[in-house]
Amino acid sequence: MQVFKFGGASVKDAAAVQNLAQIVKLYAEDGLLVVVSAMGKTTNALEKLSFAYINQSKDLRVVFTEIKAYHHQILIELFDADHPIFDEVENTFVEIEWMIEEEPQDGQDFIYDQIVSIGELVSSRIVTSYLNKINIKSKWLDARGYIQTDNNYREALVDFDKTCALIRQDIPIMLQTEVLVTQGFLGGTSENFTTTLGREGSDYSAAIFASCLNAPSVTIWKDVAGVYNADPKRYQNMVKFDQLSYAEAVEMAYYGASIIHPKTIRPLQNANILLFVKPFLNPGESGTVINAEESVVKVPVIIVKPNQVLVSVFAKDHSFVSEKHLSEVYKILAGLHIKVNLIQNSALSFTFCTDYQTGKFEALLQQLKLDFNYKYNLETELITIRHYEPALLQELSAGKTILLEQLSRSTAQLLIKAES
Repeated sequence: MQVFKFGGASVKDAAAVQNLAQIVKLYAEDGLLVVVSAMGKTTNALEKLSFAYINQSKDLRVVFTEIKAYHHQILIELFDADHPIFDEVENTFVEIEWMIEEEPQDGQDFIYDQIVSIGELVSSRIVTSYLNKINIKSKWLDARGYIQTDNNYREALVDFDKTCALIRQDIPIMLQTEVLVTQGFLGGTSENFTTTLGREGSDYSAAIFASCLNAPSVTIWKDVAGVYNADPKRYQNMVKFDQLSYAEAVEMAYYGASIIHPKTIRPLQNANILLFVKPFLNPGESGTVINAEESVVKVPVIIVKPNQVLVSVFAKDHSFVSEKHLSEVYKILAGLHIKVNLIQNSALSFTFCTDYQTGKFEALLQQLKLDFNYKYNLETELITIRHYEPALLQELSAGKTILLEQLSRSTAQLLIKAES
């Protein structure tokens, strides 16, 4: 059996869903579990909707109407008007309707997960229905009933023992007779609330299912030919890797390579499961394979993380920044589930860079100001270069405002002011 993961770009419109179906058709007889993301940029739109609801914004209904209209157009192009999928999708969106009719009462992260998760629930229902329409026998599975997590909303931790027990209970039998379609990014708590595994977490979901099923491989279908040493949409003359080691892939993911979710590799590495990254528009191409074989990377790897914020923290009494101060700052960061991408400290300050997240950043400042003074810079970019060369550093930083620079034996990081 195999596990396939299709991201938002591979289900962004009717033509993309039809293309997905043709790929599935090639492997449907092998025992196939398909993990899908929300369609196109739906997750971004649902994020906007969740914040509009939390803030009781005037454009709440406008955003929701646009999301529903986008999916309705895809349905019109894929199905006859009397197909039951229209009611299924509408009934799924009703879950949001019920929530936004009332003023928000729950925590922001809880609300976020209940709203944003609808994207995957809708997309997976549409894909399942279309596969059945073209006579690929398929069954929709609710990932929330299999991937069990804690109540850490927006960044839930998976209980692997419970999760694997549930996955092994009936999925292997179902795979013998039909293609199974489920959602990436989602989990469920013991109280039956929906959680999410972190942005871009669909890769991680595929790895969880594969490791519990002891699948020989996972294939992530992307809009690029494989893993490159830099984003081919941003840079020219990039090099595609035919093979990477688990260790190198972990490093690239940790520093923000969008091709793979950071948590994806570990469960695959533990079970020695191959990870393929292949182009969904050219499924016959070999793509990139990530496995246990050591790989010698002979070219620099460039990773860019946009939308960063640089924060410098100072003791209010102007004293040296001690280990006690650092532990207090890290306690705040951990409590808010904020991942630090770069750190540097001096005698009087502790400076760190993190992703800018609406709501979380404001909460961070509120907690920091109780015991510290601070300064911050918004609209910054973090450039990480693994296996860097001095000439490349000069080229990438030429004409740019460098706010922070850090070099180690194999990795260089530059935090720059984002270009307008």
